[in-house]
Amino acid sequence: MRTDPGSVTATHCPYCALQCGMGLVPSPDGDAAAVAVVERPEFPVNRGALCGKGRTAPAVLSSRVRLTEPLVRTHATGALEPATWEEALDAVAEGLARVRRGHGPDAVGVFGGGGLTNEKAYALGKFARVALGTSQIDYNGRFCMSSAAAAHQRAFGLDRGLPFPLEDIPRTGCVILVGSNLAETMPPALRYLTELKENGGTLVVVDPRRTRTAEQADLHLAPRPGTDLALALGLLHLVVAEGRTDEEFIATRTSGWAEARAAAMAHWPEYVERITGVPVPKLREAVRMFCAPESAMVLTARGPEQQSKGTDTVGAWINLCLATGRAGRPLSGYGCLTGQGNGQGGREHGQKADQLPGYRKLTDPAAREHVAGVWGVPADSLPGPGRSAYELLDALGTGDGPRALLLMGSNPVVSAPRAAHIEERLRSLEFLAVADVVLSETAALADVVLPVTQWAEETGTTTNLEGRVLLRRQALAPPPGVRSDLDVLQGLAARLGPRFGQADLEKKFPTDPAEVFAELGRASAGGPADYAGIDYARIEREQGVFWPCPSAGHPGSPRLFLDRFATEDGLARFVPVAHREAGELPDAEYPLLLTTGRVVSQYQSGAQTRRVDELNRAAPGPFVELHPRLAERIGAVEGRPLAVVSRRGRAVAPARITDSIRADTVFMPFHWPGEGRANSLTNPALDPVSRMPEFKVCAVRVEPVE
Repeated sequence: MRTDPGSVTATHCPYCALQCGMGLVPSPDGDAAAVAVVERPEFPVNRGALCGKGRTAPAVLSSRVRLTEPLVRTHATGALEPATWEEALDAVAEGLARVRRGHGPDAVGVFGGGGLTNEKAYALGKFARVALGTSQIDYNGRFCMSSAAAAHQRAFGLDRGLPFPLEDIPRTGCVILVGSNLAETMPPALRYLTELKENGGTLVVVDPRRTRTAEQADLHLAPRPGTDLALALGLLHLVVAEGRTDEEFIATRTSGWAEARAAAMAHWPEYVERITGVPVPKLREAVRMFCAPESAMVLTARGPEQQSKGTDTVGAWINLCLATGRAGRPLSGYGCLTGQGNGQGGREHGQKADQLPGYRKLTDPAAREHVAGVWGVPADSLPGPGRSAYELLDALGTGDGPRALLLMGSNPVVSAPRAAHIEERLRSLEFLAVADVVLSETAALADVVLPVTQWAEETGTTTNLEGRVLLRRQALAPPPGVRSDLDVLQGLAARLGPRFGQADLEKKFPTDPAEVFAELGRASAGGPADYAGIDYARIEREQGVFWPCPSAGHPGSPRLFLDRFATEDGLARFVPVAHREAGELPDAEYPLLLTTGRVVSQYQSGAQTRRVDELNRAAPGPFVELHPRLAERIGAVEGRPLAVVSRRGRAVAPARITDSIRADTVFMPFHWPGEGRANSLTNPALDPVSRMPEFKVCAVRVEPVE
């Protein structure tokens, strides 16, 4: 990686929610794939460090691996063929309008992505509700952080992944890290845990696998998948039994303790050991490590969140923080390690089925009036809440579900649970349009594919896991046949306006990102996620601005809840929760548990990273990780194919035998399509609050493939 200054455009990595700072230097010969990545050591989040995905990100800019012209499926051949932009936009407008005319506005759906910039996510939500008039919009971030978001809202009255900056982590006394393998999912963030230990702090990692992150821990707890809720309740029981509660904090800054305490006391240590498999002495040691220092944190990721009880599970960990006074104080608190690049901003400004910009509720009359005023439409014209992500995908092509879908920046053929079923639903649509940078497995099913700009070819903002609003500056021009998502929405609005009796509809959809961001600021003003005091110049000047930031003179909010929580009375709310089993348990036919996750050299559905040679050499394909005792019992051989079978499907991948996983559990990464598609197996059982599917635990059997 080059470190010479040159002509550097300061920007951010396109992948995870760290949004690591980097600089880009265009190649002298104009080769987009040869853009040089340079360090930005002054950016505080990663301090110059980048993982392999960040270093190789320009490879996907190459015209050899990305879309460079629109594609339209022809009646003559049934194949996707090159088309002009006018032909492609005409075809999308006609397809959406035809279905809307025949079946009503909710027959048209919109599905977004957590990688879209704030400007694009905002415009997409506005397009769904104003141009199409549909309630049927959600996005793939529902599959990532929604359980933590719901628990945040219940306890604190506000959802921001981390209520403190990452720089606070090394200065606390103890971190309990639940269901996160930072060493592989966010490698530059691992230094914060290393520095924590160097400063004398302790690290407890909760994970059914002994991951690279767990190997750094002072204490590793390896519960049976799906039992994190019982584990947290068991720890809270011990806190109470050992007299470690902070009674003053509970009395002055919280409500609901009596009910939550009673629920926790039903989970005595031996009972929790039977459920989780974690020995009682380790439970006691975890409580001692968490309560001994003056400050401590709990950080969760997808492990406890991607469960059919994910909201309650996160709530139980929040209860542990509140009961010990480790929230709303310096260097203490609960935080969620948001996953997708703009997973935080993407859930704040209108992509979710039940939200308006600024994290406003779609059911709130005052919120509807405010946002409708910014948009220049009557408040009663805005549709109500629609289906959540999986429910939307599951309803595609059905009698009362969407019959046409506009999809931007998502690949549910690989990433959705029960993926083979979702693929069938996508195929059943009367019309499917996909805007993406590559021909993903989902785009390959579309009637029209629109090639759109990537991170380095456009300007826009993202909001990282800290709630820090960041600016990506355009570093190079896109290929001639590629347009931005904002251009796509304006082009469709121009075509749909006359059809829907909305004159000059395209004027509501500007293509200048700065103009869109300014409108987003007005729409979010006064809302929980208030961006009104943020503009591009300030973001560059301050290395990002933490929301809420209601005015230009406001300093931003790097640390939340130090004086009061965001509830009506200013008190954090305990929520009583109790252990319940996963949606699916092992039985005689499916005697094992499957859990899924990521590897360091691939990202999400792999649509981009699987096109990078260096990353493919490091992580060439899926695998099945299993314990040596299980391997011996079923006759598995290292590197030989294994079939993993659930009630929903079958996946085949080579065996990887290791003693770093529980003997009752197998693990598969979810980045690949085809016969190794892990999400062919996963269970779409939904959390009743967040509507999060249960990616992290399902019953399977495993057998060698002859």
